[in-house]
Amino acid sequence: MVTRREFLDTLAVGAAGLAISSTAKSYGQIMGANERLNFAVIGLNSRAYAHLSSLKANQGAVHISHVCDVESNILAKFATATNKMMGYDPATERDFRKILERKDIDAITIATPDHWHAPMAILGLQAGKHVYVEKPCSHNPGEGALLVEAQKKYGKLVQMGTQQRSSPHTIEIVNKIHSGIIGRAYFAKCWYDNTRKSIGIGRPAPVPATLDWDLWQGPAPRQPYKDNVQPYNWHWFRIWGTGETLNNGTHEVDVCRWALGVDYPNRVTASGGRYAFKDDWQFYDTLVTNFEYDDKAISWTSDSCNGMHTYNRGRGSVIEGTEGSVLVDRDGYEVYNLNGKKTDEFKVGKQTSTADLIGADSMTDAHFANFIAGIRKGEKLNAPVSVGNVAVTMLQLSNIAWFVHRELNLDPSDGKIKNDTEAMKFWNREYEKGWEPRI
Repeated sequence: MVTRREFLDTLAVGAAGLAISSTAKSYGQIMGANERLNFAVIGLNSRAYAHLSSLKANQGAVHISHVCDVESNILAKFATATNKMMGYDPATERDFRKILERKDIDAITIATPDHWHAPMAILGLQAGKHVYVEKPCSHNPGEGALLVEAQKKYGKLVQMGTQQRSSPHTIEIVNKIHSGIIGRAYFAKCWYDNTRKSIGIGRPAPVPATLDWDLWQGPAPRQPYKDNVQPYNWHWFRIWGTGETLNNGTHEVDVCRWALGVDYPNRVTASGGRYAFKDDWQFYDTLVTNFEYDDKAISWTSDSCNGMHTYNRGRGSVIEGTEGSVLVDRDGYEVYNLNGKKTDEFKVGKQTSTADLIGADSMTDAHFANFIAGIRKGEKLNAPVSVGNVAVTMLQLSNIAWFVHRELNLDPSDGKIKNDTEAMKFWNREYEKGWEPRI
């Protein structure tokens, strides 16, 4: 397998001579094609279909020139869906490095497993691509900080997929909170619930002929293939995934800290466990985590295996202030006075579900539109990686607090753990040799 360094060396000397694919040639004959951005979608299961839907919604400005996945059946299925939705065939590729070598690709979108997010995004920046990367933007705090640094160094845009940052009603209510609609906002609580089933006990099995298991693992230390990992259950293994906090908590915690106007906290605690089932799941299914500031706090509760709603919602946030509260989720918002009487509300009109693993919706369309406008017109990004990485790091710190079973005291300037050398060992991770991300 070609290492990261060997790939960059090849990229530096060989990219200019690549031939344009027949798909791109035919596209070049379309009126206005030179004004459109060529996108490549990488990692084609579940959330990638939301990327496809949102690129369709913005098709006047973009062309999907390539799609890429290490699993051939997933790749073929997505290519067919792209043809059906966009009306043309994208070029297909199993190795993302060949995508990055191309000079005719302007931007990549990353919907791979979490352990690939930051390393691939960094390689994309080094190859001169703009990057849309799903949350979490990193697998661990160290590489998240490295990605932020890389974006500054290479100058291309990186939008993180916290799409509620582009939701018009969320932008509206956060601005109202900042303007004092509930007085001084001081506490936020948020939650997520689902009815996920057991993943069982994985059995060693032959790697499917359709899957490049070595490239799928990429920067992660090598593991034998088991039958309960791919294509979704990797979320619950610490070597590849980041648990429910980063899988879903990122969205609501980001809204809460946005509404409260805070960044890194002073302290973080996390309490919970894997209670519902006894299987290979390496994270908690039930967790309560708290982030404490000088005069504010955020609390997030995860119920991965129990669908009992909070405020009749599977996910959402409540922002409390000295003069009232706001309840906000993806479907709208409600404003209450101190006595709990509703004084205002807004509803989108379409109800979302936590069981939806794709999440194609209008706010994702708007998030992509913002990213595209950032590239084409210099529009300010709603979720640049420097902003998105704050909530990601906070929830990674929540994981670390759960790993070591104690409260963490933090440096609020960068989130680093103070006076706890054992906990700080989790700031970074071990990488497969040759795949260490560097800038």
